Amino acid sequence: MVKTTLLAVAAAATLAFAPAHAQAPGSKLKVGLMLPATGTFAALGNAIENGFKLYVTEQGGKLGGRDIEYVKVDDESDPAKATDNVNKLIKRDNVDVIVGTVHSGVAMAMAKVAKDTGTLLMVPNAGADAVTGPMCAQNIFRSSFTNYQPGYAMGEVVAKKGHKNVVTITWKYAAGDESVKGFKEAFEKGGGKVLKDLSLPFPGVEFQALLTEIASLKPDAVYTFFAGGGAVKFVKDYAAAGLKGKIPLYGAGFLTDGTLEAQGADAEGLFTALHYADSLNTPRDNAFRLAYAKTYKLQPDVYAVQGYDAAQMLAVGLNAVKGDTTKKAEIAAAIRKAKIDSPRGAFTVSANHNPVQDFYLRQVVKGENKSVGIASKALVDPGRGCKM
Repeated sequence: MVKTTLLAVAAAATLAFAPAHAQAPGSKLKVGLMLPATGTFAALGNAIENGFKLYVTEQGGKLGGRDIEYVKVDDESDPAKATDNVNKLIKRDNVDVIVGTVHSGVAMAMAKVAKDTGTLLMVPNAGADAVTGPMCAQNIFRSSFTNYQPGYAMGEVVAKKGHKNVVTITWKYAAGDESVKGFKEAFEKGGGKVLKDLSLPFPGVEFQALLTEIASLKPDAVYTFFAGGGAVKFVKDYAAAGLKGKIPLYGAGFLTDGTLEAQGADAEGLFTALHYADSLNTPRDNAFRLAYAKTYKLQPDVYAVQGYDAAQMLAVGLNAVKGDTTKKAEIAAAIRKAKIDSPRGAFTVSANHNPVQDFYLRQVVKGENKSVGIASKALVDPGRGCKM
């Protein structure tokens, strides 16, 4: 009897000191969705969630052989709340994987906590360069882009079109700053000059004074980074100020992705650069678009693709370890070796865990972001400062 009691005490002690994320055989995979459900990026967060869940549904509701349980947090696109929100998912809800987010400032906080705790993090949008640069880790992956990439791709395009003097305009936060930096690097390499960088605080949409300044500067063209509701208002205000027909407007693709219906005729003819377009007309993309439309009664955009591919990348890693999320090195190795069969076109993942992918030059034609060529082929983010 004494022996039995001692064994029970020893077993209880072992359980008490077991790792928080130790997985019982057949246990559910808890996925924390930390995405914006309110505010200017709400529609983007919804598209990412839809895309992620679509891929999981196509796999029979399982990843790595484990059924999925979702836990959701509205990150409100607020960096000040990000650390508390991500800690709730990890410490209170004991999630195995976190998926998020849209806002680069929020993603930076998420990446720090994920790196400190070793929790798997799939970033399905936010392009903050540092996430796959100085902050990169075995357990952090991105299925989207770095802010540098679409900016750099468009910088190459604008230079090749012969524009010499350009003004940039964006929100003053990580995504805007880094997008402009990528644009300037390529544009200046191509012989161009940036006359002035204009900005306003996120998520402000009072553009009139800045548009007046653009008119007075008379640049050959304007480069911009805006997304969501802010992109809708900027495009409409740009046209209302009489600038559309006078000074060509170019942007990172988020300017017109998921926003075209609201922008209407004011967006017609705009050029953007992005790793996805509405009418790629490939068998893979056509199948994805049909499945998404049938499931959600909506047309997919780049955010839906990025959510879909976040789930696909996660599945590659988890299948390699039979669902054991504690095997971070093996998960990372499997994803880096893979060729991801994305609706955007197949891509690989760099040593920094960021996609190496083509960027399309798109033009808005009759309410669609039509691909009119390749802006930059197999573009690799520099990943400056990354140390695994």
